[in-house]
Parts: sequence; structure tokens; C-alpha cells
Amino acid sequence: MPQHFDDGGLAAASPYPAAVRAEKQLKRMGLKTAAAIAMHNAPEGLATFVAYIADPTVGVTLAVAIACHNIPEGLCIALPIYYSTGSRHRGFLLAVFTGMTEPIGAFAGWIVILATGKDVNQLVYGILFGAIAGMMIMIAFLELLPTAHRYDPHD
Repeated sequence: MPQHFDDGGLAAASPYPAAVRAEKQLKRMGLKTAAAIAMHNAPEGLATFVAYIADPTVGVTLAVAIACHNIPEGLCIALPIYYSTGSRHRGFLLAVFTGMTEPIGAFAGWIVILATGKDVNQLVYGILFGAIAGMMIMIAFLELLPTAHRYDPHD
């Protein structure tokens, strides 16, 4: 185990053998990754929906790009769960569940647009894109930067 890896004090305080600790830590990492990616996917769905409404070509292009980057995201969820539990189904289902937050984000955008009427104006687009940008900035500051600092505090 690398010296800069923080096991949360498991090694010193745990009565479990090292292999059990490693499995628990791997499962916890997979679940935390699933939660973070689920929160990350909702604004992506919203962005894709709003982009499609504004310009279908841009929306489809964005959807394909996001779908491509969702493959490694799904693996980041499924593999730790599979290796910690031995269940392919659990890993797969958890990855699918986190991916379902994208259509939920798109649905939220649809509800906002329906609530504002059939005539979608630039103000609604501005508010939705601003909300998306704010969500992505918060994800970066609350998830990505602290995780990067935890694993490499010197850089």
C-alpha cells in the first residue's frame, strides 16, 4: 500500500485480517464513487437536454460524448464492487443506477421548461445553463479537488 494512501485508521483500529479490511475499503470506495458519479450525472443529463432543445445537433453530439465518458465511469463503480463482493450483478446494477441520474436530470429540465410555458426564452436557457455551471463548479470544489489533494498533498 502506498505511503500516501489514507486507510481511515482501519489498519490500526481493526480486529479484521488485512484481506477483509481491504475488501471493506474497496467496497466503501466503490460506494463513494457511485454516490459522487450519481451526483455528477444529473447536471450532465440536464445539460444534454437543454443543449438538445437549443440545437438538436449539439444535443446529440453532447449525448454521444457523455455516453463515451460514462463507460469508464461505470467501470470505476462496478469493478470495486465486483472485487469486494464477488458479485457481477451488484457492480453492474449499481453502475446502471448511477447512470439513471442523467435521465432524471433531463426530466428536471423538461419540468422547468414545461413550467415556463411552450415558448422557451433566452432567460430560461440562461438560468438552466447557469445552474448547470454552478453544479459542475461545486462538484469540482467539493469532490475533485479534495480527492486530488488527499491522494497527492504535495502537488
